[in-house]
Amino acid sequence: MTGGGLLVAGTTSDAGKSVVTAGVCRWLVRQGVKVAPFKAQNMSLNSFVTKEGAEIGRAQAMQAQACRVEPTALMNPVLLKPGGESSSQVVLLGKPVGELSARGYHGGRQQKLLGTVLDCLEQLRGTYDAVICEGAGSPAEINLRRTDIVNMGIARNAGLPVLVVGDIDRGGVFASFFGTVALLSREDQECVAGFLVNKFRGDVSLLEPGLDMLQGLTGRRTYGVLPFRNGLGIDEEDGLRVSLRGTVRESVVAPPVGEDVLRVAVCAIPLMSNFTDVDALAAEPGVVVRFVDRPEELADADLVIVPGTRGTVRALEWLRERGLAGALVRRAAEQRPVLGICGGFQILGEHIEDDVESRRGHVEGLGTLPVRVRFAREKTLTRPAGEALGERVEGYEIHHGVADVTGGAPFLDGCRVGQTWGTHWHGSLESDGFRRAFLREVAAAAGRRFVPAPDTSFAALREEQLDRLGDLIEQHADTDALWRLIESGAPRGLPFIPPGAPA
Repeated sequence: MTGGGLLVAGTTSDAGKSVVTAGVCRWLVRQGVKVAPFKAQNMSLNSFVTKEGAEIGRAQAMQAQACRVEPTALMNPVLLKPGGESSSQVVLLGKPVGELSARGYHGGRQQKLLGTVLDCLEQLRGTYDAVICEGAGSPAEINLRRTDIVNMGIARNAGLPVLVVGDIDRGGVFASFFGTVALLSREDQECVAGFLVNKFRGDVSLLEPGLDMLQGLTGRRTYGVLPFRNGLGIDEEDGLRVSLRGTVRESVVAPPVGEDVLRVAVCAIPLMSNFTDVDALAAEPGVVVRFVDRPEELADADLVIVPGTRGTVRALEWLRERGLAGALVRRAAEQRPVLGICGGFQILGEHIEDDVESRRGHVEGLGTLPVRVRFAREKTLTRPAGEALGERVEGYEIHHGVADVTGGAPFLDGCRVGQTWGTHWHGSLESDGFRRAFLREVAAAAGRRFVPAPDTSFAALREEQLDRLGDLIEQHADTDALWRLIESGAPRGLPFIPPGAPA
């Protein structure tokens, strides 16, 4: 028997689809429903590695956590990882299968993947009571509808009801709701069950007349009005927002345990990937995290992080162009803490041989770590575990670069020279004991009287965040009506709103 389903679409990108999907998942699992997330196609530089060694979007991994299930490649069968202005690496069922331009992908390859994504969705629906799917961008992107496999293409083929989320904080939400429906074909409109307002501020009673008029115009009801809450984002697909930091800063946070705060500067390099690595630092009382792009912004930083990137050589050039490379080299010479993660680790090495990502061949690194990097065609996708600074550490690796470490002290899979550290491991700072030990080392080297809080649990903060999303749905949405949608599909006889999709 096939389980129920729902597609959460949005009037725009960043309308709140990921958050609403996670919230619905957490609400359902608290009701005893066996539920899974799904996003047919994701475009993101923030990814995660499943236990089976498959690469998927971090948002789907967090939605799986909301469902209290282990993430799998079925939950995000197609992942696009931008590598420049016009091309992306295509990751299919967790493994890279090549680079394609946007024109090449939308020109034929995307539609050929429809059968694969439908098969993945069907497998999930055969295993779970419900599958909550997330769309991408807007379902009314009429220029892309012919080859769509993530919005109405998947809804039509899988018989999913569609809930359209709109961000009222941006303004124009009624026009966005109406226009989204009116630009869909008659067959697509039959799947659109109704709307969900996100990020509302103020008295809901003032909004209700507009919702009634919207229902009169479209024949579709609004399933809830979610209030504005700061810091409710789960792991970001794109952008520079630190997903958990907002939550922590809006919560009641204990003051720093020590006398000083610790300032962390993250180099905002091009094609930055998995910048969610610094969320765990931002969750610590007394740690201030900011993204920087000028050398003078490193002056007062106690720790500088060079994060991961999908363009290591391009990021290295950017650091040199901006004057940040010289500032990093000076920091290392002065024994001031620097941490390189994945691509950042490779940048700190002696040289890079890249015939895969940039195809630039031999490129000199910053030379602050005794590491030589060679890019392999096959991507490393693993979930390593080990020990560092006397503490247990877990992480995940996503990289083409193979590091030959020729000196320094061992540090995870990389090395340490003085106060310059490098590793390919993403997520290592989520290990609480290791994070505290690392911050103590940084504070001592920086001369700061900072003391890590003894009881910060990053996993517990994640759970609290997901519970807050579940609370939003439970308290501000018509959950009985939502469940009927999931179980039975869109109501029959929904009216057609002209003009419909262009011919």
